[in-house]
Amino acid sequence: MAVRLALLQATWNYERQQGIGWAYAIDPALRRLYPDEATRRERLAEHTAYFNTQPTLASLALGAVAGLEEQRAAGAPVDAAAVARVKSALGSSLAALGDRLFWLTLRPVAACVGVLFALHGRWYGALAMWACYNWVHLGLRFAGVGMGYRQGAQVLANPLRARLEGLVRGLGSLGAALVGMIVAVVLVPGGEPRPMVFQAALGAGLVLGLLGAQRARPSPTEWALGVGALCIAAAWMRG
Repeated sequence: MAVRLALLQATWNYERQQGIGWAYAIDPALRRLYPDEATRRERLAEHTAYFNTQPTLASLALGAVAGLEEQRAAGAPVDAAAVARVKSALGSSLAALGDRLFWLTLRPVAACVGVLFALHGRWYGALAMWACYNWVHLGLRFAGVGMGYRQGAQVLANPLRARLEGLVRGLGSLGAALVGMIVAVVLVPGGEPRPMVFQAALGAGLVLGLLGAQRARPSPTEWALGVGALCIAAAWMRG
């Protein structure tokens, strides 16, 4: 299920969003729990309903709902409405927490680590960025299914939420320190300060970056405008 969860958004659409990807991810559990083909298809169709959350932390919800389906298959008083309520509640909570952790905190920190290592043309900057992001991302994606299965619908009503909130705060402080290090290295690369024009351009870029960071997912138009502005600034400085 954890491997299949990587394709959670492969069939994203406006009607059901991640619903079809969710059904694909939970299908191995349904195959094991419901030997009867007709019953399994009925349960699978229920799971294609609307669902949306942060893609990585969806692993916690997937494990919890698989555990709920196990109880349902064993004859516990669990119906489709109860499963849908748990999916909805966990989806909303995990989205709020996951967006702050991954899009607004971990992704910028990983980018800063990559830039810091890539200064002066070092090739392993991209590798450092990939490793920094994925040690959290892949760890939670694969371990989260088991955690959700063991703890059930109360997966966030335990120290896990506190640990994730603490991780957000810690990464935020680390990111601020990394930005300071990058600015210092760029402004005074070899002990000699850069020209004032360069310093002004860097300051403007930092301000724009901080404003853009308030949006979790910039639109293609915003990306195009940002890249265009950087290209114009670079050409002007070289001229």
